[in-house]
Amino acid sequence: MRQWDVEHGGGACASTGRELAEDEEYYAVLFEDGESFRREDYCLDAWTGPPPGAFCFFRTRVPIKEKRKRLLVDDDVLMNFFLRLADEQQESRIHFRFVLALILMRKRILKYEDTIHENGLEHWQMRLVREQSRHKVVNPQLNDEQIERVSAELGVILHGDMGEFDDMPDGADGDPPTDETTPDEP
Repeated sequence: MRQWDVEHGGGACASTGRELAEDEEYYAVLFEDGESFRREDYCLDAWTGPPPGAFCFFRTRVPIKEKRKRLLVDDDVLMNFFLRLADEQQESRIHFRFVLALILMRKRILKYEDTIHENGLEHWQMRLVREQSRHKVVNPQLNDEQIERVSAELGVILHGDMGEFDDMPDGADGDPPTDETTPDEP
């Protein structure tokens, strides 16, 4: 079977030069160009039918970009990092572990069970869902700015930009999560 190289669209209308917006419908037209195909995109307003020499065309939509980038590490790496930070006493590492716990909760790998007050500190009793092992996580009562800073530092360490934590589960502000954010796992 023969492989054909097809360019991705340039993101602008070939007729008007206007940038195509996210979620905008447009026509993509393919032209034979030697051993490959050349693609041109046309906004609906400029579409008058397929241009001369078109091999084929189709109507499509500009994809919506994700609000944040995905982590470039797998869940096991995150979980191992979380476990290795368990006995750390350094403040920055306690903060890292707390933010990791929030990430793991969001991924439904770690489940909040209870809040424990001990030695003047608030601890969250957590359970790793797969192993059913229990872990205490210090809630350092981070404010939004501290969470953002720790998240950015953690993103650099893990070789991926985690983006903003604009839709963090309950608990990012120091309050225990609600049952809605950490449903029971089988």
